[in-house]
Amino acid sequence: MNETHAPLSTETEPRGDLCIRTLAMPADTNANGDIFGGWLLSQMDIAGGVAASKVAKSRTVTVSIDAMNFRKPVYVGDLVSVHANLVRVGRTSMTIHLEAWVVRRKETKPILVTDGNFTYVAIDEQGSPRVIPRDGATISA
Repeated sequence: MNETHAPLSTETEPRGDLCIRTLAMPADTNANGDIFGGWLLSQMDIAGGVAASKVAKSRTVTVSIDAMNFRKPVYVGDLVSVHANLVRVGRTSMTIHLEAWVVRRKETKPILVTDGNFTYVAIDEQGSPRVIPRDGATISA
């Protein structure tokens, strides 16, 4: 898998570990009344940080976001779930593919709305990069 480009997902169900689930609220809208892309990006980064910390077994920081695909809008009242798949683990960094899915009001089928690759670096208590332990790094607890 080319880690610089997010795969075009044809999946009909979320893949990976659920890291966060939240409800899109009116305060999160843009001038058009849709959920602001920055809010969704923030939720994805929070979820990725949760996943990255599990892999690194330490604090992590976001260093890049690549290949973002904003596929469909998110609306007020949508239940937003972000799922994480570990793509690559390096010496101090890792790439995690994140997928944001929604379930719209009065519907049951999840819809892929956004996905992309986020890169995180493991850091120590002083904020310096640290080596990621190689004991079978996975996102699952």
